[in-house]
Amino acid sequence: MKLGAALTGIWPSTSALHLLTSESRTNSQQVLHRKKHMNEHASTEAPAPVGESQRLKLIDALRGVALLGILLMNIPGFSMAQYSSEAYRSDPTNVNFWVSAVISVFFEGKMRALFGMIFGAGVVLFVTRKEQNGQSATWLFYRRMFWLIIFGLIHAHLVLWIGDILYLYGICGMIVFLFRKVKPIYLVLGVPLVAVVDFTAGTMFYQHIRTQRIAYVEATEAAKANKPMTEAQQQALKNWRELEKTFIPNRDDAKDNTRKMKSDYLTVAGYLRPLALELQTKLVIIEVWDSIALMLLGIALYKWGFLSGQWTNQSYWKMLAIGYGLGLPLVSYNFYHHFLHNPTMEASLARMEVVPIEWTNLIYPFQRILLVLAHVSAIILLYKANLFPRLFRSLMAVGQMAFTNYIMHSVICTLFFFGYGLNYYGELQYYQIYFVAIAIWIVQLIVSPIWLRYFLFGPLEWLWRSLTYWKVQPFRRLSAQ
Repeated sequence: MKLGAALTGIWPSTSALHLLTSESRTNSQQVLHRKKHMNEHASTEAPAPVGESQRLKLIDALRGVALLGILLMNIPGFSMAQYSSEAYRSDPTNVNFWVSAVISVFFEGKMRALFGMIFGAGVVLFVTRKEQNGQSATWLFYRRMFWLIIFGLIHAHLVLWIGDILYLYGICGMIVFLFRKVKPIYLVLGVPLVAVVDFTAGTMFYQHIRTQRIAYVEATEAAKANKPMTEAQQQALKNWRELEKTFIPNRDDAKDNTRKMKSDYLTVAGYLRPLALELQTKLVIIEVWDSIALMLLGIALYKWGFLSGQWTNQSYWKMLAIGYGLGLPLVSYNFYHHFLHNPTMEASLARMEVVPIEWTNLIYPFQRILLVLAHVSAIILLYKANLFPRLFRSLMAVGQMAFTNYIMHSVICTLFFFGYGLNYYGELQYYQIYFVAIAIWIVQLIVSPIWLRYFLFGPLEWLWRSLTYWKVQPFRRLSAQ
């Protein structure tokens, strides 16, 4: 979580929304035809995982892109010591500055947005297929989300990745399920309502920290002037110290935290688990709104046929032009503003003392959704043109095994960077950690399709399905036995 960032929802531009709604008219007949066709084959068989022939390959490929892209955003959390970015983020002569710029402009928030949208589409796919076969999906779906929450807790507290999204998505999925049958236009119109709540919650959190910061500064000034400390001022010092122990470490704390991260498993766990617990309890109320908005938008985009490639190429080109044409200037300004006003933590805190609301954060949801829609349009155009077919087949396999591959990111990175593994934490420059990310990409793009030649699911997908259906699912392909 970035200090002072008011977490906001997402809302497409007027032009993008017009393009979405107009294209949906053409696709509504296709959706009805598809539903009719599937209903003709409805059965009363026991619930079972989706068959391979029923999978939407483009959705799998988009999920694969999102999964690999998320690693670009997560890997600094595994590898970089606190305050290490200050060495380059205000220095355009440093290669790390430009790597950071590219990541921030093109990927930051966009890959998680895509992942959330695909998750929302997945809610509809999971439930619709069950209901069209005359099966009740409610209990099955909530059991599926319950196990996702459990996996998220294991991921955060045993694998030790505090940036886990499984726990959050399990909670959000339970809420989004209630809106699965709402018309797409209402889902999209509901997104700004969620965004208002999201921005309000984020701003309240920001102002809570700001209040504590101002009280702390006043208390330290009184102490420097040798004035008697009031009880409120003493409490202000304690409150700020508690924040330093968690999300705003001072420089001495940062050095100590690096030492902990380069130590044994129990020491690393002792440092990270309280942070994970804070995120999963006190701060989850702030985090849920953004993910809910993305999932609702994903449901709408799927129902409109955007995510499944049903639009015309001309429409995707229009969306690409709108997204990049409007989104790139906005995100570039966002980056430049951060470059000017947040070169160091001290500068960020000083700005917090005088800026009660960071209104520039409102740019984030606009540029984010514009760019992710442009990214998706570009990917779909490449897919429909049958360019890079081998790459897309690998991306489909990565997406089909997204759960396993996501956890593997954490297992590989913790063992490579943390002290109980190879202990590269804080040892590499910013640009160098992306060589590790690319290596992981290559491995997963190669191994995932090979694995699926012999097995029906990834190992964690198989476990999740077996727990969801409360029945051991087939695992090996018959041809491989």
